[in-house]
Amino acid sequence: MDGELKSLFHPWLMAAVAAAAAIVCAAIVHRLAILALDRIYRDEPGETGGILLRHGRRPSLLVLIAFALVLVRPALDLPIEADERIGQLLSLALTAAIGWLAYSLTHSINDVVAARYDISVADNLRAREVHTRVRMLQRILGVLILAVTASVILMAIPGIRQIGITIFASAGIAGIVAGFAARPVLSNLLAGIQLALTQPIRIDDVVIVEGEWGWIEEIRMTFVVVRIWDLRRLIVPLTYFIETPFQNWTRRSADILGTVFLYADYTMPVEPLRQELHRILQAAPQWDGQVWGLQVTNAREQTMELRALMGARNSGEAWELRCHVREALIGYMQREHPQSLPRFRAELRQEAEATSATDVGNPG
Repeated sequence: MDGELKSLFHPWLMAAVAAAAAIVCAAIVHRLAILALDRIYRDEPGETGGILLRHGRRPSLLVLIAFALVLVRPALDLPIEADERIGQLLSLALTAAIGWLAYSLTHSINDVVAARYDISVADNLRAREVHTRVRMLQRILGVLILAVTASVILMAIPGIRQIGITIFASAGIAGIVAGFAARPVLSNLLAGIQLALTQPIRIDDVVIVEGEWGWIEEIRMTFVVVRIWDLRRLIVPLTYFIETPFQNWTRRSADILGTVFLYADYTMPVEPLRQELHRILQAAPQWDGQVWGLQVTNAREQTMELRALMGARNSGEAWELRCHVREALIGYMQREHPQSLPRFRAELRQEAEATSATDVGNPG
């Protein structure tokens, strides 16, 4: 009995030692390779190689370990059934590791684009186009990699593969029902592909959605995050931007025109106010130095409507410039032309004459 235990224990002990040696060797090789690549890209962490190294560091270790175990398995003297089971497990582990590595490397695409296309600059239309297209395609690619990896793993398991074949063969109606249930997900996925290609919206675009003014902050696989001006977040399905009209203020360029409306009495001289607007804009760092103007856009019963027009390099500076101009013009009117501020007039002459006539007719 003891001899049988020793003869059974000996192959497993040798297999464990060989597996441990393979893991240690894979870890040492991985460590040396990482150190060498770190020295190469130490001075240029934003380059493509450095970004790929940062995202693939941990998944590549698992790939090397799984690959080393696959290579050492034929040399192990294990029972046939155990050898087949271990071989299946190692194959699944290697497939999962390669899928993880591929999925992690897709995230490096965003970092490479962020390093080469800066969206914080004033003229960032091209950068926003690239960021939007790459982020959408990266997410779609990531989902496809996960789906393919999961499919390969499941199909490599004999029991699950047979169950899947049985279900597909006998559950056609269930597949139709599942298709209808997945229709919103599929429609959003197709909408994401369409948005990536046609780009009606881009990252950091200024939009008005559902009556709310904000910026496109994120474009996910099934929804878009719109950052409202008061820091609220509006979550909108991707299909909304395909099926529903909305306003995009920065579709062609990051430059934007701002307007300020003022209401003044008819005694307000327009030309001095126009010159004051020009002086305010010349002193404002948010003005782009190109577009400005002041016009009377409406004449009402008691006031006239004045529209001040100004250009800015982006939506954030346009908002600040509008607030500054509005405050400065009101202050100018209060200082220089207080009599021209909006006021209500009432004609009391006829009532006064009627009162005087009554007083004359009744002297007592």
